Amino acid sequence: MTAILDKATPEPIPGGVPADADTVFTVRNLWKVFGPKADRIPGDASLTDLSTAELRERTGCTAAVRDVSFDVRKGEVFVVMGLSGSGKSTLVRTLTRLIEPTSGTLSMDGEDVRAMDKKRLLALRRNRVSMVFQHFGLLPHRTVLDNIAYGLEIQGMAKQERRDRAAAMVAKVGLDGLGERRPDQLSGGQQQRVGLARALVVDPEVLLFDEPFSALDPLIRRDMQEEVIRLHRDEGRTMVFITHDLSEALKLGDRIALMRDGEIVQLGTPEEIVDSPANDYVRDFVRDVPREQVVTVARAMRPPHDGEADTGAALPPDATVAQGIEAVARGGAPARVVSDGKLLGVVDHERLLAVVAGIGLPATPEQAAEDVVQA
Repeated sequence: MTAILDKATPEPIPGGVPADADTVFTVRNLWKVFGPKADRIPGDASLTDLSTAELRERTGCTAAVRDVSFDVRKGEVFVVMGLSGSGKSTLVRTLTRLIEPTSGTLSMDGEDVRAMDKKRLLALRRNRVSMVFQHFGLLPHRTVLDNIAYGLEIQGMAKQERRDRAAAMVAKVGLDGLGERRPDQLSGGQQQRVGLARALVVDPEVLLFDEPFSALDPLIRRDMQEEVIRLHRDEGRTMVFITHDLSEALKLGDRIALMRDGEIVQLGTPEEIVDSPANDYVRDFVRDVPREQVVTVARAMRPPHDGEADTGAALPPDATVAQGIEAVARGGAPARVVSDGKLLGVVDHERLLAVVAGIGLPATPEQAAEDVVQA
């Protein structure tokens, strides 16, 4: 029998949500250690605080994932970002036990993934979660249609039905007219679209992306990022996206977990990470990011002065400061920040430029909103 976790018992974590909220993956205190007698490492306080080099020297083990906890919310794009060797690819593979965790708890929709038997785990990988890899892994002797339909074939679906579903997916990912071509007749970007279509055609609850675009040329990579954004907007599917590219993470992610040496050093929205880095490592990581492209106008709000409540361009609170600067410049007057018809505050050129400079404003959008209310 597959164990079911009590979704009310795990503790909430920084950057996470309470366990009784609408979550897909719940991860608590997860470790993956490679090496001899690896299972002794997570429970030994004399070893858990050692650096990567010290742990390897003393035990011969490498802790690829160290005491990691987070939640993935239903319908979000959750990005795990880090440099090579940070543990991000190992982490994403533990979610479906392609790599077995050493210790910790891992559940999907409240179901204990670590307790699943082989049959249940196979069903999860075939039906509930699909993965898109950096290396496309297309079958060279099969056409685009048959590559896309391969997962449905494994599921036992009839040939005509699976080809019909694959044909619909060809159109969805922008490969019209290429269904009968073979992989060696496609560009790199087209091959990755086949890989994406193959993952989507089984209609999974979650898509896992392991640095899928890192080998593509910059223009093709940008096109594929836009494709992911479009698919997420159209379908609202939960996605976990692994990348070493900060600009890609900021562009795609609803929330970002930044990893270093197997640990999550900060988890938050793109705005939180850029605007409030947790430590010097994160601060150095984001120092060259154009703040106006990430921070929202909600951060720059002030109370309206006389006559400003009914005039000026209207912006949603999640509009970027760059969009706010353009609106103020075009209108020649402060812009209003409006949500569901309610005026939240106004932004002017002085407040917006202060965000760009990173000086003299409330620490968070929530504090800015509170300041407007209290004024």
